[in-house]
Amino acid sequence: MRRGETSRGRAAKSAPTVIRRRAGAGADEPGSGRVSGALTKKSPRWPLASLASAAAAERRVAALPESTAARPAQRSDAMRLTAEVERLERELAAARAQMAALEARADTDPLTDLLNRRGFERELSRMLAQVKRHGTTAALIYLDLDGFKAVNDRHGHAAGDAVLTAVAVALTRAVRSSDVVARLGGDEFAVLLSHLTAADAQRKARALEAVVAAATATHAGATLAVGAAAGTAWLLAGDAPADVLARADRAMYARKTAKRA
Repeated sequence: MRRGETSRGRAAKSAPTVIRRRAGAGADEPGSGRVSGALTKKSPRWPLASLASAAAAERRVAALPESTAARPAQRSDAMRLTAEVERLERELAAARAQMAALEARADTDPLTDLLNRRGFERELSRMLAQVKRHGTTAALIYLDLDGFKAVNDRHGHAAGDAVLTAVAVALTRAVRSSDVVARLGGDEFAVLLSHLTAADAQRKARALEAVVAAATATHAGATLAVGAAAGTAWLLAGDAPADVLARADRAMYARKTAKRA
């Protein structure tokens, strides 16, 4: 025992320090009682970082069922969007096909299935562009039927339609697949030919007159036939479609007059 040291003092040194809580105390201090409960110096303490990590892990675990349940819903939304896009694409393709059919119908004569004047002028413009750019040789043959009015007056318009259809078929069979045949209106037809000479065009015009004269149609037991006058116009680089049609029309009337003489 050291001097001045009592047995009571030694006991106090060897006994563990007790931290007690006093009412109204502030910060934790040994012997001040500013922590809850009675803890010794050997009592365990949890680091704040460990507590935060445990709380975060608990939150992640709690969120797992909701996240897992959301995945099928997301896949379902994606499938619905894909189906909607495919439906819209199908509708767009159908609309485009319908527009193309309507456009083709606008250029086609409903009786004969040949090009009408609108469609023929479009093809004539294309051919004139080739003549200008590449020097392509081309000619237009303009045909007007002879005796068609008499067929209509005697047998009716249904008989006239049968004759027009027969003439359209005969002209189409008499030219190349690269040539263009059209019904310009009434009893007037036109043929656009390329890669030929002016002499070839004149011979073809006379041959097409013979083709029309040989074509026949049957209506109500009657065999019907008509003739034709064909005029030819050569396509020039500086022409507009109207120029070529006008020259071919004048040549056709000159031919009709010559046949009547």
